[in-house]
Parts: sequence; C-alpha cells; structure tokens
Amino acid sequence: MVQGLLSSQGLRVTRLTHLPEQLDALRLWDGTPIPPGLRRRVLRVYAHHPFLSEPIAEVEAERRAQLQSSTDASIEKVRQLMLLKGIGINGSWLLGMEFFGWRELQNRREVGGLAGLTPTPYQSGESARDQGMTKSGNRQVRWMTTELAWSWLRYQPESALSGWFRERFGSGGKRLRRIGIVAVARKLLIALWRFLETGVLPEGAVLKEA
Repeated sequence: MVQGLLSSQGLRVTRLTHLPEQLDALRLWDGTPIPPGLRRRVLRVYAHHPFLSEPIAEVEAERRAQLQSSTDASIEKVRQLMLLKGIGINGSWLLGMEFFGWRELQNRREVGGLAGLTPTPYQSGESARDQGMTKSGNRQVRWMTTELAWSWLRYQPESALSGWFRERFGSGGKRLRRIGIVAVARKLLIALWRFLETGVLPEGAVLKEA
C-alpha cells in the first residue's frame, strides 16, 4: 500500500523499516524534496502498515497451506491457473475461488456476463454502435482480469491473444490501448475458462518452468 503510493509519484523505497528518515532523503523527478502534503499522506498510510502486515502474512500462510494439501475442487482450479506463465497466486486465487469455483458456466457469454465484460450494443434507427462493456458483473474479477491481461501481454508475447492485441491496438494511442486491453481481458477470461474445463492451453501460451 505504501509502496504503491510512492510508486505513483515516481519514488522508490526499498525497505519500510526506516521510512520517515528515507522520506527526508527522497527527491522527485526534478530534484525537489517531497511536498509536505504528500509526506504527511505517506506517513498516515505507513502508520497502518504494522497493523495490516501481520493479518496479511497469516492469510498468505493459510493460502500456501491449502495449496499444498487441500483436495477442494476450487483449490485445484487455483493450482491449474498458476501453471500459466503470467498468472500468479493472487489472480489465480481470486478467479479460482470467487469466479470459476462456485458455479457451473455453460458458455462464453455466461463467462463474460458474470464478470461484466459483455459488450453492450446500441441501435436506434439506422444508427448502431457499441457502448462498451456492461460492467454489471463481479467488479473484483473484472479489475483482476484486466490486470492479468496486461501481464499476459508481457509474459505470453507469443500467444495468439497477444498477437491479436498488437495487430488491432498496438500502434494506437493510450486511449485505444485501454479499450483494447478490456477486449483482451474478456478473451483471456474465456480462454482460462476453457483451459480449466478442457485442459487445453490458450493458443500459443506456455507454462511456467518447473
């Protein structure tokens, strides 16, 4: 949380143990000190860090224990997703436990609709256009899948999905790429559903090294 706040300002802190002293030495991109308002905000967030780190560590330890020993079907889905390069434990856990693991999905439309990643067409007379995604499904899954889509482009560059993105959106500006990544997220979620159901890898995808 603190690291994310600093990263958004282009700052890096390697350890949080002596953060107040480190803030005094940090400089912005132009060499100026950290503004007082930002410093106070970082320290307020930092004050909560000790109270959050222990519960987070407990949750992570519980996850690791379940991944090692549980025979639950949802945990097996998490393990299977983690085999894919570019998908880590957080993304696998959220999708496996809160999306793919609690209901039977029959087709790709159900997959997209449950996550709120189904296009919304609009037509009036001779006018027709796409109004974007519905955003009516699971908000956390939609956010996580979008993050995984960026990770997929980075770690699965030879996959068919990454090639499709480069061809359609790679030469566009930031706005076009943001539109494209949502389309990638929907296609990726459907591909992951098929992978869990059939065991067939998404086209061109690779597994992590043992």
